[in-house]
Amino acid sequence: MEIFASGREFVRRDARLVERRLFATLFEGADGAGVLDALRGYRNADGGFGHGLEPDKRCPDSTALDVEVAFDVMIAAGVRDDELIGGACDWLQSVATPDGAVSLASPVIEGYPRADHMSDWTYVPGLNPTAGLVGRLDTLGFEHPWRDQAAEWCKAELAKGLPQDGHGMLETLHFLEHQPDVDLDQIRDWLPKLSTYRANADDPSYGVTPLDFAPTPGSLWRQLFTQEQIDGHLDRLLADQQADGGWAITWEPPGPMATLEYRGVVTVAALRSLQLNGNLSID
Repeated sequence: MEIFASGREFVRRDARLVERRLFATLFEGADGAGVLDALRGYRNADGGFGHGLEPDKRCPDSTALDVEVAFDVMIAAGVRDDELIGGACDWLQSVATPDGAVSLASPVIEGYPRADHMSDWTYVPGLNPTAGLVGRLDTLGFEHPWRDQAAEWCKAELAKGLPQDGHGMLETLHFLEHQPDVDLDQIRDWLPKLSTYRANADDPSYGVTPLDFAPTPGSLWRQLFTQEQIDGHLDRLLADQQADGGWAITWEPPGPMATLEYRGVVTVAALRSLQLNGNLSID
């Protein structure tokens, strides 16, 4: 109970409106329409999302990274707004390559404060984020011409081989979750080869973990990991709660406000993960 109560206090005190509305929907029975209302504040006239919805860049312009976060928030809240999703897909189509691939960001971020890792590598179209966006649209059950075109591009790219880094693989698994005949042995064997993959729960460094790949007991990807691995990362998640009730991050956002915003994001995510895995009491 103390874990939840102190986490709730952190969210109420320090998190953004969108995380507070999401928390209320996930844990307090609030209508998910409030989450959509909060997301609309980050929407641009072009249909995309920006304004630092993903806090590592303070750019108001639309980026695919912000669109992805908007989709994630909707999925977590269990809500879907066809106007918001359709507008975002139209925007994605407008900035995609002729084959349908999109990049995380673009040079528009350069005029605004941003984390050091938000640089020109994020301007290159790739499976991260194209595959993840397609997978999230599949989860939302939303059809769009861009989704279909981008899905074909993803299949062609994956025919060349799996991604080399943890984030690319995370985005790819969002996509493969909705594809037939997935080779689980191939993925299991590939995981140790990934950069930014943190298999060991005792490793304090930045990385994508088994719990990120398979966040719920019902996840298709749970069978890639042992229960001991999952339990280790759940124990680590419990241990990583800070004295102020929130969870810390292991990278440097562009400033103190962005750091606090991202801590709100990861705190709601941590509480949700612990609840879904039966490690959190909210009574």
